[in-house]
Amino acid sequence: MTTAQIPDGYTTPIPGQITTPDRVETRIGTLEFNDGRPSPETVQAVFDFADFSKAVEVFTRCIPAASLEAMRAGMVGQGCDATNKVAMTFDLLDSRPLFLTGNTDTVYASAILDLERDGPTVVEIPPRCGPGTVNDAWFRFVIDMGGPGPDRGQGGSYLIVHEDYDGQIPEGYFTARTPSYVNWLILRGFLVDGSPETATAMFREGLKIYPLAERDNPPAMEFSDLSGESFNTIHANDHQFYEELASVIHREPVGVIDPETRGLLASIGIHKDKPFRPDERMKSILEEAAAVGNATARAVSFANRDPRALIYEDRHWQTGFIGDDHTWMGGDPANGIDADARTMFFYLATVNTPAMAWKLVGVGSQYALAMMDSDGSFFDGSKSYRLRIPANPPAKEFWSVVAYDPQTRSELQTSQPFPSRNSVRDDLFAGEDGAIDLQFGPTPPEGAPAENWIETVPGKGWFALLRLYGPLEAWFDKTWIPDDFERLD
Repeated sequence: MTTAQIPDGYTTPIPGQITTPDRVETRIGTLEFNDGRPSPETVQAVFDFADFSKAVEVFTRCIPAASLEAMRAGMVGQGCDATNKVAMTFDLLDSRPLFLTGNTDTVYASAILDLERDGPTVVEIPPRCGPGTVNDAWFRFVIDMGGPGPDRGQGGSYLIVHEDYDGQIPEGYFTARTPSYVNWLILRGFLVDGSPETATAMFREGLKIYPLAERDNPPAMEFSDLSGESFNTIHANDHQFYEELASVIHREPVGVIDPETRGLLASIGIHKDKPFRPDERMKSILEEAAAVGNATARAVSFANRDPRALIYEDRHWQTGFIGDDHTWMGGDPANGIDADARTMFFYLATVNTPAMAWKLVGVGSQYALAMMDSDGSFFDGSKSYRLRIPANPPAKEFWSVVAYDPQTRSELQTSQPFPSRNSVRDDLFAGEDGAIDLQFGPTPPEGAPAENWIETVPGKGWFALLRLYGPLEAWFDKTWIPDDFERLD
């Protein structure tokens, strides 16, 4: 940058660093000024860049809200349009639905709560329910249920109320307040002897959801089956992302987000009390901003540069909760929000709960992501790989490995409806030392047990998630460590 010229006769010394030159070369082009006043071309370039950069920030900052909105729309499309209507995976979640890194290992029970429509809402969960969580419309944690919740797996009655509710709270409930009207309830039931039947019966017989105002005569529960269904619960990655987000802002109370985020959204035309109608110029900017926002989310998800992402110094396994904190502040409010860590998680996954981030021995769940093989290369669906699971995996309930599609971040679609292997569902072959070698590739491996094989697709990439339900101390102190994926050909 060249220092601007100061005319003769000035009586006050003018520091060069506070002035603006007539020409400045930047990444958005040459910016021109006349005595500090921008030219019309510079004004246009700067405003275009400002709107673009704000729209990119909206994309990355608001993925949680758009994702929950896509989940809401997907669940409503599957019949969850009333409090008493629950979508379940009677035969587990196969690869047909588009569902961010869903598991093939537990029975899901999913419901959409609408406190604006129904007021305070009761959720009665049965004993022996697996981990369950309520998240608000911005995918923030509200309360856990089941094993990691206050009922500690014994079952109980929960009451979900809006944070502004000032009515009487009856006794006998685990009560949680939420800043949003729409909330997502997701419960999990464990397999028994490898079968989902016990968990399915548990929910059908013991799960009840109804408005508090109707507790004396609650509506009968209705359960629909998601297994084998094709439907979408994933937010858009183009200009429609902003439409999804606008729907959330129009529906939810003003207090669902902070004033700074409201102002950022309003700056690109998303306002609580005004229709979202971008003009042609803004539509073009939003389309490009969505592309860059999506690229940013994919960069931090598949090639994260934060050294804290690696679980082990000598392996490629990554954590989904960078900083081990479901509030994305690394356990210290002084840090502020780690935006990239939050973006990574919500671009790849759903369900925000401390039970997935904190050290809870024997309770909740832990996850490890594998994006690359031992050589640091992305997985190639036309190649073969081996993953060695050492003996005695530290999981009280079960462990599993699931393969996912990097485009959809959903289960990889192959001839196998469940692209996974599970320690309680599958009859896995173990070596003499107790280790289990899982094989990944487009064809069954020669000379290796087909029971240990997960199919991949030539011409398509994939990534994997290792899950441990009821993680034990050996996971947390790292005395048990999974191998990297080894390419075999």
